[in-house]
Amino acid sequence: MEPMKTISFRLKPGQDLKVELDALAKTRDIEAACVLACVGSLTTAVLRFANQPGPSTLHGHFEIVSLTGTLSKHGSHYHISISDGEGRTYGAHLLEGCKIYTTAEVVVGVIEGVSFQRTDCPESGYPELDVQALQRV
Repeated sequence: MEPMKTISFRLKPGQDLKVELDALAKTRDIEAACVLACVGSLTTAVLRFANQPGPSTLHGHFEIVSLTGTLSKHGSHYHISISDGEGRTYGAHLLEGCKIYTTAEVVVGVIEGVSFQRTDCPESGYPELDVQALQRV
């Protein structure tokens, strides 16, 4: 078994967290990966809370408490937890529009031998993870 390849990078003030993660998957031609770690801060958080039809936008200064998710050049799915200046914590789906405040230090693990596809699921109504084995050449 090969060790997992990792990609580490820093996002700077004003960059969009989700846009940059999705761009990484496309520019690096990543079939399957997961977020291993992310610490940093946001000034704007665009989130979809549980069982809500649309986004909510929060403005202020937020610490990124955690970020988890799967990413691929075929699509992604992330959840984030952030806390405000009083320590109130919010967790939800990460959407485009989350702007970095000071930094985001990110480590992504690339998974060999599989492809993360997104297939429409009639039960959930969303494109859901479909793990497919890659053919070895």
